[in-house]
Amino acid sequence: MASDFRLKEQLPNLTSRIVAGYKECGTCSHLGHLPLPNYDVIISCIEDLKEIMYPGYRRREALHIGNVTYHVGDLIDGLHDKFTAQIARALRHDDRVVNKGKPEMDEVDYEAKGQAMAIMFLESIPQLRQTLTQDAQAAFDGDPACRSVDEVVFCYPGLEAITSYRIAHELRRLGVPFIPRMIGEWAHKQTGIDIHPGATIGHHFFIDHGTGVVIGETAVIGERVRLYQHVTLGAKRFPTESDGHLMKGLPRHPVLEDDVVIYAGATILGRVTIGKGATVGGNVWVTQDVPPGCSVTQALSRELARDPNAVPAAASAK
Repeated sequence: MASDFRLKEQLPNLTSRIVAGYKECGTCSHLGHLPLPNYDVIISCIEDLKEIMYPGYRRREALHIGNVTYHVGDLIDGLHDKFTAQIARALRHDDRVVNKGKPEMDEVDYEAKGQAMAIMFLESIPQLRQTLTQDAQAAFDGDPACRSVDEVVFCYPGLEAITSYRIAHELRRLGVPFIPRMIGEWAHKQTGIDIHPGATIGHHFFIDHGTGVVIGETAVIGERVRLYQHVTLGAKRFPTESDGHLMKGLPRHPVLEDDVVIYAGATILGRVTIGKGATVGGNVWVTQDVPPGCSVTQALSRELARDPNAVPAAASAK
């Protein structure tokens, strides 16, 4: 059947109605001459950083000590330029939208601020790489199915998510707005692991299998902690301001001390502390503190729901 070109004549009117909607409601549109950080550029920065963190595993093959300096130097130079421009965009957006357009905005040199932050971030790469090397080693040490650290770097979604998290967390720590969340949500989409850049996580961190893990913004995780799939470190409740809006930034997620193990499907909610060396079993729901060295099972979890003081008597020491 032939197309009816009269129907196509309706499209200009449709376009006008769509554009009118932009004018009526500015939410979920960004129109003007101040561009946001570019998603594709940010992700290219992450891929460049992975090339630096794990040389020889990714795009560039046949690297050796004789040519790696040139390769890394070229990547660092490009990252400087890309991060400078993207951080400047994020800072400008933050002042214009979040801070409601400070009067002195026109006097701010966002490019200079972006460059200073970019340099500070690039200076952190040696320490970031050292920590990620410890995370990779923790995965190898903690998984009997793993044959080598190379296998961790190539194959483990947990390390992919942790790598993006540590980059995003460092940017956030330096005061870079917007971009850390872009990185975190991209990693979430890629791996199924959701780690907020605001969480604080110690070294030798291992997420085994990984699918469905959620770590909230104010979670604090110590050293040598291991999580399995579908673990949630979430908030129990969300306090509101007098106007009904959620209060931002309050500590509302769990604290996991050193050497804690959380098995698959466990849900830990609120600002509770899981003590050093404790273990939380699979599919357990925890909303109370757990003493150091204790093992929380489903049976104990039910007892805790009846009596929060039952932990010391009922928990089995490891």
